[in-house]
Amino acid sequence: MDLTSIPPHSTFSMLPACRSLTAVRSHGSLRNDTPKPLPRFSHAEFATNPPFPDAAAAAMSASALIRDVDDFVKVHGILLAASGVPPPLYRQLFRKLSSETFDGGDFFSIEPCEGGRQRRLLLSADFLGKDSNVFLVDHAWSFRLSDALQQLREVPGLAERMATLMCVDLDLKSNDENLESETQEEESGSLDNVLEILQKEMDKVKERGVDAAIWLELEALGIDDEMLKSLELSTKFPNLVALNLWGNKLEDAETIIQEVTKCRRLKAIWLNDNRALRDWISKLILDGIPGLEIYNSCFTSNFGEWALGFCGSIFGADNPGCLSECSGSLASITTLDLSNRCVRCLPKAFSPIMLPSLSHLNIRGNQLDQISVDDLLQLLKSFTLQTLEVDIPGPLGNSALQILEYLPNLSFLNGISASVITETGKHVIDSALQPRLPEWAPSEPLPDRVIGAMWLYLMTYRLADEEKIDETPVWYVMDELGSALRHSDDANFRVAPFLFMPDGKLASAVSFSVLWPIQDVHHGEECTRDFLFGIGEDKQRSARLTAWFHTPENYFIQEFKKYQQQLASRSLPAPKEALITRSILQHDGHSLQVYTDIPHVEEFLTHPKFVLTTNPKDADIIWTSMQVDPEVKKAFELTDLHYTNQFPFEACLVMKHHLAETILKAQGRPEWLQPTYNLETQLSQLIGDYFVRKQDALNNLWILKPWNMARTIDTTVTEDLSAIIRLMETGPKICQKYIEHPALFKGRKFDLRYIVLVRSMDPVQIFLFDVFWVRLANNPYTLEKSSLFEYETHFTVMNYRGRLNHMNTPEFVREFEEEHQVNWQTIHQGIQDMIRSVFDSAAAVHPEMHNPQSRAMYGVDVMLDHLFKPKLLEVTYCPDCRACKYDTEAIVGNGGIFRGRDFFNTVFECLFLGKTAHNEISM
Repeated sequence: MDLTSIPPHSTFSMLPACRSLTAVRSHGSLRNDTPKPLPRFSHAEFATNPPFPDAAAAAMSASALIRDVDDFVKVHGILLAASGVPPPLYRQLFRKLSSETFDGGDFFSIEPCEGGRQRRLLLSADFLGKDSNVFLVDHAWSFRLSDALQQLREVPGLAERMATLMCVDLDLKSNDENLESETQEEESGSLDNVLEILQKEMDKVKERGVDAAIWLELEALGIDDEMLKSLELSTKFPNLVALNLWGNKLEDAETIIQEVTKCRRLKAIWLNDNRALRDWISKLILDGIPGLEIYNSCFTSNFGEWALGFCGSIFGADNPGCLSECSGSLASITTLDLSNRCVRCLPKAFSPIMLPSLSHLNIRGNQLDQISVDDLLQLLKSFTLQTLEVDIPGPLGNSALQILEYLPNLSFLNGISASVITETGKHVIDSALQPRLPEWAPSEPLPDRVIGAMWLYLMTYRLADEEKIDETPVWYVMDELGSALRHSDDANFRVAPFLFMPDGKLASAVSFSVLWPIQDVHHGEECTRDFLFGIGEDKQRSARLTAWFHTPENYFIQEFKKYQQQLASRSLPAPKEALITRSILQHDGHSLQVYTDIPHVEEFLTHPKFVLTTNPKDADIIWTSMQVDPEVKKAFELTDLHYTNQFPFEACLVMKHHLAETILKAQGRPEWLQPTYNLETQLSQLIGDYFVRKQDALNNLWILKPWNMARTIDTTVTEDLSAIIRLMETGPKICQKYIEHPALFKGRKFDLRYIVLVRSMDPVQIFLFDVFWVRLANNPYTLEKSSLFEYETHFTVMNYRGRLNHMNTPEFVREFEEEHQVNWQTIHQGIQDMIRSVFDSAAAVHPEMHNPQSRAMYGVDVMLDHLFKPKLLEVTYCPDCRACKYDTEAIVGNGGIFRGRDFFNTVFECLFLGKTAHNEISM
């Protein structure tokens, strides 16, 4: 999908922020009034997406104190180049960094927009030329994602500042403001005040004549049920055609129906924001007023000439129209906005005869499902339309190009020039995407509101030291000035992160963002940046804009449904019969030499048929944690006769995105695989799935996992679509539907680690260890939003963080069976069938995996849902060897005690000596 967005400073916008101009100018106080939860530097390399590892190397080699701009450029050269700051600005940047000069307040002002739910940055100076100046932007809040909620709750002033910056505190007025509001409401809700308004309307009736149509505006006047009865509107205004009761205090549905249906000549009524409003009320009102054309802003099935006239600005409070059909009343309409009116079919009045001057039409947000695409196109072709606004995909099909082909007289489609659409060949276009604005409940505390809004503002980088790049990204919010920059595809400013090392050492590093104009900007113009700078359609730019804008839902839903159809057409072929794999021992009986770099193998491989060697060239078996690629083979002088503990192309199993791709390609989506999307290639399908679930009121909790990281590093659970999309910025990920109702053990989540031994992939011959290992979460399971930040509630890997609670498998099984009244053998059979299906999928999709010199051990992680059905989590290569640490009892297979110290002896016997003491998974 391609979305062509607007010019620099028009309707395609996002991101607010702000304080007064004084606050923006006094950056010194802003830097110190709120403690920074995370240091702005940490012997670190500062980077965005992608990181700047070369810059870290350059910084680490620097050690001299920076005295002048030449030293500055020498130390920061790679960082400067990566940031994109023009070289002529280096001297000015150095001066401002050295003195920490924040002079943005002399050039910019901030003002509210979108009803105060956003703020935008304007140029207050007379003029700013392209590449003529550079400004420092502070980072108001820096944090690790797992710490965000806790910091907002505990750091004094942080939640308040972020709430103001993100415009989520608008309803928290001072006591004086609340008192004033209540006083005004009491005054407006008095009967005398309402009667005064009605008297003015009755005087108008006398002027116009008793047969004149009447329009009553009674919005937000505090009218309650008893007052509505006492007004006797049907008696005083028998020719009432429009009644606005929006935002009053009506609570009794029967009273509303009784009083409103007495007004038999009503064409339109608005009852929005009254407590009594219920879905069933509309049917009774429509039955009682057959001529009603508009109900709560939506068109009824009876809508016709009057409703069209209202949307064409012909009829209104000053001109209510006629009591009967007004011949020729629509003839002067040139612009007709029918957007979001729940229109399913167009009336007879919508015709070039009734609307001969119509040239601008907006039919966005309407299903129009009671008229075919061809008939609707034919109808629109009969007008002389110059501009058209319509959902694409939508009632006119899926392609902007096809619409223009059928309506060649159009000059603009969805705000984009027809010639531009034709030249670019874009099918889905839009110039006026509406921004996503923060939403919150009045009772929601400030920290929770900030968590909900922050994905509209966040930026990210990673830290690094001399040894490695930090595995966990840092997120940050720019200060009020930086956060007021909204989006444009044709931005006039650019922002880049920058790491300043005043002593030429990482220990002195301080992080900023730098801002400079990339176009000439004049006084009063909005200052914008490109939120997706450098990201084109080859990286799903249009889909990624959904993080900040309401993009066309229909497009994504159709992409999702097409994907579902593809999956439904796939099935796994029948596997081949397994062969008997014999021992690789030579006839002379000599032991097999094993080279390994894994300490547990060195310690626990004591079988007499296997002898360790330190020379890989002399080994029969290479058992290593590294990938045996051509370079390793060359370095170790390995040949094709060496046995290795890995299969070619095994990435199709052990990398999360390839694992999902392999299974989906082989057999569609089996029940044991949660809906899974590769965010690098399937973002549109994921967004479509998300929207369908939202429409159907289904759970929309997802888990994001890096392609190739273990131990839940950079793994996040969220139901926020903006968060899902923004998290792509910290590296390639899959997005998988979260198992929101897992089987629990004493109220806690758990998963199971199985060990699978693979002798052959053609045919598939695999063995499942008779024992498995249980991993338990530490905290009771809950779906409370705040718990999503609690690692020990939603994750089970405690080897590297949290409290590790080991539980012996037989004890777990006995207690689990007792708690849930289930038979573990039945559960185990389902898990065994699933694991077999995983490896059959790999063999079917990647026959090139087979290699007679390959043997391997994999860890398969499994979770159970609340119905005790298995769900695949992941497959790991060369899994950690906790099996060596514990003795346990096999509760499947032949039973018996399993000695941990015998683990690798058992593995090597099975894979290389042909022993079959384990549970072979066959078909």
